[in-house]
Amino acid sequence: MNETNSPCYLENQFLIAMPRMEDSYFANTVTYLWRHNDEGALGIVINKPLEACVADIFAELEIECSIEDGPFREEAVLAGGPVERDKGFIIHDARKSWESSISITEEISICTSKSILEDIANGNGPENYLIALGCAGWEAGQLEREIITNAWLTVPADPALIFSSDYKNKTQRAASILGVDLQQLAPAAGHS
Repeated sequence: MNETNSPCYLENQFLIAMPRMEDSYFANTVTYLWRHNDEGALGIVINKPLEACVADIFAELEIECSIEDGPFREEAVLAGGPVERDKGFIIHDARKSWESSISITEEISICTSKSILEDIANGNGPENYLIALGCAGWEAGQLEREIITNAWLTVPADPALIFSSDYKNKTQRAASILGVDLQQLAPAAGHS
């Protein structure tokens, strides 16, 4: 096959909602795209904190902490997307893996197992992690169409930004990887 016709997938990229994003769920968000192929795409919004904290997740799942749970009361749980909102997704550093860990890069894995939460509660979890309820999904070709219509800006993912708790500034920080100031972009962008 000719290389110019080979697909270009965006795994391990950030999708940054452009200022014109009309979907209220995704407005001002950064989504970590962890799967993208000819069947579609999956991602997790990494800057939309819920009212719940990690300690609430432990209580809901009846996970006991063997360490003081104070820090877990400070850690937000994120709204990862409008799909499977009752399912937990844990993005974690890849130094260790759990039963359902999927390696995305040498630095990043994603897991849906309760065992990782138990290890986090007992101080044996990953050093860096983010817990989200739900994910974002696109059917085959849908994300590509949205990118063509300027709904998203794509940029290579930065693990430090994924795990940052500065949710308010993640969108602009992700855009600044490309040297873009989202405040300077017109809401209705055109094509050349």
